[in-house]
Amino acid sequence: MKFFGQSFYLDKLAYYIAGGAVVLYVFSYFIPVLYDVASLVLILLGVTILVDSFLIFGKRYALRAERICAERWSNGDDNKVVLHFQNNYSFPIVAHVVDELPVQFQERNWYRRTRLESKMDGQIAYTLKPVTRGEYSYGNINVFVNGPLQLAKRRFIFPASQTVKVYPSYMQMRRYQLLAVNNRLQEAGVKRVRRLGHSMEFEQIKEYVRGEDYRTINWKATARKGGLMVNYYTDERSQQVYCLINKGRTMKMPFEGMTLLDYAINASLVLSNVALVRQDKAGLLTFAENLDAFLQADKKSTQMNLVLETLYRQ
Repeated sequence: MKFFGQSFYLDKLAYYIAGGAVVLYVFSYFIPVLYDVASLVLILLGVTILVDSFLIFGKRYALRAERICAERWSNGDDNKVVLHFQNNYSFPIVAHVVDELPVQFQERNWYRRTRLESKMDGQIAYTLKPVTRGEYSYGNINVFVNGPLQLAKRRFIFPASQTVKVYPSYMQMRRYQLLAVNNRLQEAGVKRVRRLGHSMEFEQIKEYVRGEDYRTINWKATARKGGLMVNYYTDERSQQVYCLINKGRTMKMPFEGMTLLDYAINASLVLSNVALVRQDKAGLLTFAENLDAFLQADKKSTQMNLVLETLYRQ
């Protein structure tokens, strides 16, 4: 009975019908025949509610629900969440879903409605955009199911507590990583800086193309091939690239929902990853009044995870 009492609700339609019966009782003082009509309406309403309740409470595990989302979210980006449902009723239902979102979003009116066919699965997808790093805790999934007669409701509470960690924007990191691998950083607004001279790290020997610097001609290779050959050089690698982040008071100022510090952290993650992709050594240093965190520049395979975890803790 306790389970039934905590899960049983009447739909608005039941209250409207009951209210109509009350109006008929009032008018029955003037038209006596309405008293019997009102009584009949209430009796039929009660019987119908009992039938509707029996249909939706007749099966204990009539509905299943689960939340599917990543263990880590990307700060400042839209993160996808999916609610998956399984309808075990022998009739279609309309589910009114209330997901208990993390308190950081301050979203008190989150509500979705979906129709689930008999013995079929369904899902609701939505996105959330966190603007601060840290741990976000979900609550339960609440589902209200209408009976076939639309008079009674059954409430399902699915324990779905889980904690999601919000990390610096790894979505932006992956985007710039792809551009860096394909040498397309200029499409994202990254400009080449004009250098005086060129680096002296040899890459390969190629045939001369008109307009190239004649000082790079390899005369020995030219003599062997019988045509002009030039040395090609690449940017020096294994250089140390450090990101310095100021964590002072001014960096706590907000801009479009995020603090300047979070923007700096996201940018540092992207820059460190691009440096590692280009075979350079990436390091990190954060400070306020004193030195806070220091990560030695390196290009080992675990360096990116160390950068990510260090930035997460700032």
